[in-house]
Order: sequence, then structure tokens, then C-alpha cells
Amino acid sequence: MEKKPYFISRWSIPVAGFLFTLMVGTAYAWSAFINPMVDRFGWTKTEANIPFLVFIFMSAVMTIPAGRLQDKIGPRKTGILAAILFAIAYTLASFVGSFPHTWYLVLTYGLIGGTAGGIGYACAIPPARKWLPDFPGFAMAISVTGMGLSAVIWAPLKAKILIPEYGIEQTFLIIAVIATTVTLFASWLTRNPPVGWKPKNWSPETCTKKSTIILSESTSKEMLRSPKFYYIWTIFTLILFGGFVCLTLIIPYGIEVIKLEPVQAAFALSIFAFFNGFGRPVAGFLGDKFGALMVLIATYVLQTATFFLFPALATSQVVLYVFSGFLGWGFAATMALFPSITATNFGTKNLGMNYGIVYTAFGTGAVASILGSWLYDSTGSYSPAFIIGGSLAALGLALGIVLKRKYGVR
Repeated sequence: MEKKPYFISRWSIPVAGFLFTLMVGTAYAWSAFINPMVDRFGWTKTEANIPFLVFIFMSAVMTIPAGRLQDKIGPRKTGILAAILFAIAYTLASFVGSFPHTWYLVLTYGLIGGTAGGIGYACAIPPARKWLPDFPGFAMAISVTGMGLSAVIWAPLKAKILIPEYGIEQTFLIIAVIATTVTLFASWLTRNPPVGWKPKNWSPETCTKKSTIILSESTSKEMLRSPKFYYIWTIFTLILFGGFVCLTLIIPYGIEVIKLEPVQAAFALSIFAFFNGFGRPVAGFLGDKFGALMVLIATYVLQTATFFLFPALATSQVVLYVFSGFLGWGFAATMALFPSITATNFGTKNLGMNYGIVYTAFGTGAVASILGSWLYDSTGSYSPAFIIGGSLAALGLALGIVLKRKYGVR
């Protein structure tokens, strides 16, 4: 009987990736803290949101050095570092009652926690691609599904149980224990395969999945000299920027325009989160079958139409929910398939750092989430934000078509 290459199976690797990204995703339920902090410390909602924005920015930026570290010393040691920083960040954040200032959470939760988040995220994707070259898109999509489902899991846990029962400080401490323990377990669960390892009776030459092909093994410097990189990074940026501009407006739009109750309007965001989470493995599966870029092009046609039609057609509860699902799918496909596109075009040897550079596009979301509210405050209308979102999606779609036709990207 052939000895398995790993103690359970190689499918435990994307499970580890899922756990890494689920712990990084605790930040995406930050909204549960905002009102309690406003009431407790007298902050404005903007002030209460700043630590989250810093976390997002830091987690995006830190994927570059974290990716390089992961490529050099492996995902297990790198993941342990993320666990230690999670413990430090959230434990220090639990003393916010003694230091009730925004800057304190910016330093602890935002800077240290965001650094931990970037390191943890960097450990999720490369091992999955290396262990499952026969199911690369699907495996990497499972690894990032934790981020998509995080709000679905963490938001009600924080808002309905932890904060009401234990308060702000103890909630941070509980999250410190959970995030550290789970990240340590994920670190123990993951590792890189032996050099030259591949699945039994498998070769890229005989595999029919489009995402299994590696066009070149590139260093980060070589990738940055490639015109393909700038198309990929720009498309990623445009889609996320436009999406974040509009995402923050869905709930107030439902309340003010459609006249829904707050709970009904908030359910639209739950639908978005559901599609954003569970859509990622589906997107990865489709990307393996039809090619990641083809799936993204089809998705961005839908995304563009949804943004442009939103102000005119989203006048009922049902349409709001349907459009929220479409937007959730757009995020799911984007976050699931850009790792696959990066691996296909620039290889797996330096995938940690290479995708870390591509992932800096995600940091634009921190700016865009503020821009949507600013546009509404400045114009008194929701339409400009959705028109901008549609325009950026259309431009991303056009660049995707150019990328496919000019450079043959799949």
C-alpha cells in the first residue's frame, strides 16, 4: 500500500488555508464593535472605523514580505509567527478600556493585528497550489473561502453573544484565544510538499484543466517587468475599488430608498456575504474547467450591468436581494481566481511573494469604503457611487478582454 504524502491527505492543506483566512477574517465583522464603542467611549463612527481600515491596509501591504518569508522558510513557521502576533494584538486591544483612544486600537488592532492578518493570509494559498496541481483553482478557492464566510460567522457571534455578554475588552481577549489557537492548529496542519512531488499518475501534459498550466516560473522582479502583471493588478484594483464604493451603501440604500426595516435591509448584506463565501469554491471549480479569466470576464459582464442598473431597478426588497447576491458572486470570483491567474502566469515557486504583490490591490478597499459614503454625503444621491462602480467594472472587463486576446491569458 502506497504511503500517503501527508498524515491525513493533501486535501487537509486547503482546510488549513481556510482556517488561516477565517481567522484573518475576524476583522470583517468589525462593524459589531462600532456602536458599542461610540456609546462607551464617545467616539464618532468614523473614529471607531479607523482601526479596521488600518487593519485592512496593513494586511494587504504585509502580504508582500510575508509571502517572501513563506517562500523562504515555509508556511508552518510563518503561520506560527502570525499566531504569536494575533495573540499580542488582540490581548493588547483588550486593554482599550484603560486607554480609550482611537490611536490605541490603531496601534494594537490595526498595525499589529493587520500585520498578523497579512502573514496568515500569505500562508493560505501557495501550499494549496503546490499540493493540488490537479485541482489548483478549486484548492486555492477553498483556502480563501474563510475570508468570504468570516462575516457570516463572526458578525452574529460578536454582535449577539460576545459583546452583549462579555463587553468590548473581554471580547477582544476571547478573540485572541480563538485566533491564536486556530492559527497554531492551521500552522501544524500545513507544510510544503517535497521538492518535485506530484500526485500519482498525474502530469500537467495530460491534464485537461486549464488552470493547471504554468506558463513561466518568474521571480518577483521578472513578474514586475511583465506587462501582464500590470493588467492583472489594475483589473483586480478596479473591480475591488468599485465594489467597495458601493458595498458600504447597500444597507442605508435599502432603508432610505426602498423603505425597508433595518433588519430587512441588513439581510441584503447577509446575502452578499453568503454568495461571497460559498461562491468561492464554485468559482474555483469553474476556473479549473473553463479558465479563470473566462469566468472573470463573464462575471464582470454581470457585475457591470448590476452596478449600472442598481439605482433604476433596485426599488423592491426582492431586487435588492438579487442584486446583492450578484455583487457577492463578483467578489467571490475575484478573490478566488486571481491567485489562480497569478500562479498560471508566474509560477508556484515564488507564489507567496508574487501573489502578495498582486494582493496589494485589495488595500484600495480601505479607501473606497470611505469614498462611497463621501459621495452620498456630497451629492445626496446613491446613484453616483453605483455609476462609478459600474464604470470601473466595465473598464476592468475591457482590460480582461485585452489580457486574454493580446497575451493569451486563460
